[in-house]
Amino acid sequence: MSALDEAVAAAERAAAACRPNMHRYDRDIDDFAFQAFAFARRRASADSADALRLGTPRTREELDAAAGETVTPTGLGEDRVLRLFTDVLEPACLSVDFPRYLAFVPAAPTETSVIADLVVSACSIYAGSWLEGGGAVWAENQALRWLADLAGLPEGAGGCFVSGGTMGNLSALVAAREAAATRLGRRPEGGWALVAGESSHSSVRTAASVMDVDLVVVPGERLTGAALAPELARLGERCFAVVATAGSTNLGVVDDLASVADAAADTWLHVDAAYGGAAMVAPSARPRFAGIERADSFVVDPHKWLFAPFDACAVLYRDPALARAAHTQRARYLDVLNDLADTGEWNPSDYAVHLSRRARGLPFWFSLAAYGTDAYAAAVETCLAHARAAAELVKASPVLDLELEPELSVVVFRRRGWTAADYQEWSHRMLTSGEAFVVPTVHAGLPALRLCIVNPRTTVADLRLVIDSLA
Repeated sequence: MSALDEAVAAAERAAAACRPNMHRYDRDIDDFAFQAFAFARRRASADSADALRLGTPRTREELDAAAGETVTPTGLGEDRVLRLFTDVLEPACLSVDFPRYLAFVPAAPTETSVIADLVVSACSIYAGSWLEGGGAVWAENQALRWLADLAGLPEGAGGCFVSGGTMGNLSALVAAREAAATRLGRRPEGGWALVAGESSHSSVRTAASVMDVDLVVVPGERLTGAALAPELARLGERCFAVVATAGSTNLGVVDDLASVADAAADTWLHVDAAYGGAAMVAPSARPRFAGIERADSFVVDPHKWLFAPFDACAVLYRDPALARAAHTQRARYLDVLNDLADTGEWNPSDYAVHLSRRARGLPFWFSLAAYGTDAYAAAVETCLAHARAAAELVKASPVLDLELEPELSVVVFRRRGWTAADYQEWSHRMLTSGEAFVVPTVHAGLPALRLCIVNPRTTVADLRLVIDSLA
């Protein structure tokens, strides 16, 4: 037997060995798909805190005992694995769309976006290039254009979807430094630096560390042009970017974007609107974002307050060519993709620190196209109204003090006489009982509580339950 015959025979034997159990749609897979969809449908129809389970964290030892060994030579079978997930593993995860999940920044994906996520996975789309995923990229760009229009960026603005605000901020700042380096033609004496407000997200500090640049933090809950200007004058050509925040994660505060843009007129302005940027769709909140139209880049996370499933962050550039110059990867096997991009086609891989990517913006586009932008505006306005109602409930309580009026949908307050340990004990009790998930924070150096409301299904009754439990 020739070497070719031996290679062909070996390949056929290997294929025969794997084909019965993998890569073939059979009756078992059909049953699995039906049961999996039925589970997803039951969960999606749970539209209130009474119908949807929050979940209960379990230790590794508890999960080891309940689940046992799952990765085995012969496999457990689709049915058993699905039962293991639905009965043991999923209940050990917290449901971020639970109406009384008010910690961190929750999520509330629409039913259409969740089902669309299944469709995207089923289609096996690689969405890093136009050549391979042009249809998906076109749809993602429609959603990106809407976001750019909300911010008032020019017609040529564009970008891509990445995993989250951390990757979005890093990608924008890499583009900013590359643009500054090209303009200056050298590394500045003393090295590069970027400036951000004290309330900027922790990912900005991470980006500075990854990029090995100095981070200069301007004190204050809200970054202003007056506070920023002296730092820019001191740093001079070392400063390649200013980061403003449009909706700080801890307090929901929007920086004075207009005055910051004035002070940073000659410097790349990046706006981190990962959480708060969604409020631009709400007429009542849009004036708070005056000045964002002057940004060179900004990010907003649809998986936070624009009702998309994890994970999706939009990073947008005023001049995408600058981002492409910073991020395009060069390799012989990529020449065909880069040649197409040179003729005007859009490769999302050229606009962030990534190459391989799923079409993570498609579920957001499905939902946006299905329900319309008016529905999005109404949903965000609902959350804003509920935040104002929560603030009034706090004010009406004889034992609570509101720390500041909510600008967006974050409500921060204190329980009189409580220590940090008291807040932690209450938070743990509410979580283990399944009533709510609220975690303590710190404001002005003292422990406090923080509610973040981004789920339109959160009701005033839900908020009252949480607040009354602090009496």
